[in-house]
Amino acid sequence: MDTRQRMLEMIRARKHGFTLQQPFYIDPDFFKLDLELIWYRDWLFAGHDCEIPKPGCYFTLQVGAYPIVVLRDRDGNIRAFHNSCRHRGSRVCAAHKGATARLVCPYHQWTYDLDGSLVYARQVSEGFDKSGFGLKPVACETAGGYIFICLADEPKDFAPFRETMEPYFLPHRLRDARVAYESTIIEKGNWKLVWENNRECYHCAANHPELCKTYPEAPTITGVDSVDNDPELVAHWDKCEAAGLPSRFTIDPNGQFRTSRAPLVRDAVSYTMTGKPAVRKRLSDGVTADRIGALLLYHYPTTWNHVLGDYAVTFRVLPISATETAVTTKWLVHKDAMEDVDYDLKNLIHVWTETNDQDRQIVEENAFGIQSPAYEPGPYSEMHEGGVMQFIEWYAASLEPRLTDKAGARLKSVA
Repeated sequence: MDTRQRMLEMIRARKHGFTLQQPFYIDPDFFKLDLELIWYRDWLFAGHDCEIPKPGCYFTLQVGAYPIVVLRDRDGNIRAFHNSCRHRGSRVCAAHKGATARLVCPYHQWTYDLDGSLVYARQVSEGFDKSGFGLKPVACETAGGYIFICLADEPKDFAPFRETMEPYFLPHRLRDARVAYESTIIEKGNWKLVWENNRECYHCAANHPELCKTYPEAPTITGVDSVDNDPELVAHWDKCEAAGLPSRFTIDPNGQFRTSRAPLVRDAVSYTMTGKPAVRKRLSDGVTADRIGALLLYHYPTTWNHVLGDYAVTFRVLPISATETAVTTKWLVHKDAMEDVDYDLKNLIHVWTETNDQDRQIVEENAFGIQSPAYEPGPYSEMHEGGVMQFIEWYAASLEPRLTDKAGARLKSVA
């Protein structure tokens, strides 16, 4: 039986409300199918508009086998390309981020303009047609200050996500923000374990003392069930929407993305040890309401987010192997906020730096235990792990039709 058929049979035989079978978390061949059927087909969060504020600014990322460069062109448009020279395939941009007038391959100096076109190829044959050797484009869209890419030849329509997300996020003006700090940690666990851990706060009280000072543990905050029946949550939505901030829970019909605004505990206004603001200069000048809580956004398979009144913290998940995942966290502040004047960096990042490391340890212990021959799927808590079950339902529902369609969506080649 080939891996595709094996995965399909396990998807169809899985027990609702239970964890997945062991191969989904540790098998390299299952991981390759995850890449092919999800990561190379769906829209993925890459970064923020504000990270590339001027023409020539760029950043790079790696999605499975694909190195990608995202940049702002001379007209101010955001583009993405396969970061692979059309000469002999060398990576063109090796740096994590930077700024340049043109993209020059370090190997033989083939040079590309910011629209991806090849403008110079040194000492090639007479009559060489440069027009056929520009960098290969990657589908790229923006929404509310977020940049998404898609590796499929025929990406799904991005408009439904933009139309849902932007009314919530535009008031916070993240396009005009600034990244105050960025960190990437490698968690030694499958990307799905990273998401499962994120989608519940069942573990928070015992593992996240810093976060629990401000973040509520209520299942309605992390889950998807009965959210409209939580009176505290509904009252918070009513208050924020009266101030002109869309806040109510909304979810994609296919379950891939959702957003809502959640209150923080007691009188807290920010994720700090005291609950007081971490940044003196508010993130968005136009949002003046107090105690707006956290605007939450989840988009599988790459990102979860918390946007507060004083700063935003965004997370990007990228798979490395069947048992390794990179989690990148960025703290965004008002573009004019100055370190040591408007905020203390240690205070700004403390809660989530600690929480990220605690989650890394949790995921790694989870991954270690799953490798045991004695492991078998266990039941989720219906009270606390509804968000996890929803993630697994999305994953299974996404995979099944793609596993049965052997032709699949064609992928752009970097060859």
